[in-house]
Amino acid sequence: MSQLKQTLLDNIKVSMKARELERVKVLRNVQAVVKQIEIDRRIELDDAQVLEVLQKQLKQRQESLTIFTENNRDDLATKEQFEIDIINEFMPKQMDDDEIIALVSAEISEQGATSMRDMGSVMGILKNKTAGRADPALISKLVKDALQGK
Repeated sequence: MSQLKQTLLDNIKVSMKARELERVKVLRNVQAVVKQIEIDRRIELDDAQVLEVLQKQLKQRQESLTIFTENNRDDLATKEQFEIDIINEFMPKQMDDDEIIALVSAEISEQGATSMRDMGSVMGILKNKTAGRADPALISKLVKDALQGK
């Protein structure tokens, strides 16, 4: 069993003993998504794959949070924020903007990338280097701006 899945399971047990029912509900939901993917694909997910699932869950909740906030549904926005906070506990420490910019610049110069045709190869390497620690949309924007000379 991957370390991340074991940590998730341990947190469920601790939360159940502490009778934190809302927290248990969120953690079980995430665990169910992981198990469903394992069943569908007939594989056991490793830490990197579990991290991808967590990122996807975070993204879905952040999109919902934005919609609920725009529509003045504070009750639902609060619930989504609670779930985001819990899932974030399992995510690795996020890189700050300066680290991301430095990594993007280093990778572009290392590959000798000069045009938008090189974006795919740069993004492929950066995706692996920043897995779970940086927003892929932000990295994509920074790479695009750098390759277009902005």
